[in-house]
Parts: sequence; structure tokens; C-alpha cells
Amino acid sequence: MSIGDESDPRAYVRLAARLRREIAEGTLAPGMPTPSITTLSQQYGHARQTCAKALRTLEDEGLLTRIPGLGYYVTRTSEPESPAQPGT
Repeated sequence: MSIGDESDPRAYVRLAARLRREIAEGTLAPGMPTPSITTLSQQYGHARQTCAKALRTLEDEGLLTRIPGLGYYVTRTSEPESPAQPGT
């Protein structure tokens, strides 16, 4: 299974996939904060540790950055930017 597969049995992988999709769709745009770990825990019914692991997964992928005391922020979209077309 892909780490982006929302059917993965691991809760943190499913949550990371959901957040990754929100980033790709622009619901969570670059510069925006993600919901807090507490909010994610309450919203999705997962343990705080599970939510933290999902956010760390996206941080490891370079989609989020953590600012101590402030939370996680979107750093880029999940879609790679297309290379410039030759001759343009």
C-alpha cells in the first residue's frame, strides 16, 4: 500500500492521506496552519499520538514545517511543480 492510501489500516497513515489531500486541493494552502493536534484528535477520534505522527509524516515529506509553540504550517502543495517548458 502507498503511504497516501486512505484505505491503509494504520490510522496515522489515513489521517496523513486526508491532510495531504486537503493540501493538494488548496483547503490547506501554503502558509496556513494545520488544525492543532488536540483539534485533529477531537475531530477524527484518534489519540493525540496518532495525530502527532500523521503531522510528523507530512513534515518528513516536506509538506509541513513545525514551529515550536505555534504548531504545524503548510510549506508547499503536495503536487510537484511542473518544469518550465523548453522555449517559453
